Amino acid sequence: MYLIFRCDCGRAMYSREGVAHRKCVCGKNIQVKSRRIIYYAEDFQSAAEAVRALQEEKYGGTCFTTANQL
Repeated sequence: MYLIFRCDCGRAMYSREGVAHRKCVCGKNIQVKSRRIIYYAEDFQSAAEAVRALQEEKYGGTCFTTANQL
């Protein structure tokens, strides 16, 4: 089982159930058990999909491009 939650910076993250701490890309160490759980997922693929959906909902879609196309 995987837990989906947010960091204080707003980034959506997931971790396996039973993990005590998780480090965000912003550098903050997060105690998982003190977080409000947004979703539960059965496997890591569905957890990753849920995190992508939450990130797109908050920050909009990603549009990657190469430097020569700017």
